[in-house]
Amino acid sequence: MAENQFDKQYEQDAFEERVIEIARVAKVVKGGRRFRFRVTVVVGDKKGNIGMGVGKANAVPDAMRKASERARKNLRTVNISGTTIPHESLGKVAGARVFLKPASAGTGVIAAGGVRAVLELAGVRDILTKSMGSANVLNVVMATFDALDGLRSPANEAARRGKRAEELLPFWERRKQHA
Repeated sequence: MAENQFDKQYEQDAFEERVIEIARVAKVVKGGRRFRFRVTVVVGDKKGNIGMGVGKANAVPDAMRKASERARKNLRTVNISGTTIPHESLGKVAGARVFLKPASAGTGVIAAGGVRAVLELAGVRDILTKSMGSANVLNVVMATFDALDGLRSPANEAARRGKRAEELLPFWERRKQHA
């Protein structure tokens, strides 16, 4: 039993956690407003595994705990090519749109707010982004996840098209491999 608890503890420590937003939300009832807290958390291991969770409670610590648990349950794998992403991608959720574009090594993460947190926890170190439409933090983060879910690995895409993976790489990448 103790060994199983150690495994769980190690598994949780492998992930880094970031609080994206803490919002006070209200429900209007007959006697007035009932206030609660909504916390958005993103977890990731910087190796391509990320998850997002939202928790609501009367107190912030309880909401953070719920959000963290949900984020760890909703983990997904992202296709990363070296330090960037394999191709451009656009994610849409409600009125928020997030455009992700691969960048050359040394560029860094050109993003702000929730988009930056998601990409850094996914392990992406070189990327260009553009957030358009709604500035709602929750929708922007979900649009970033949508864009990352749309990424395909070069090998899978080549198999789908009936080609070799090398044929899908840009010219300068093929040249690097032969040098």
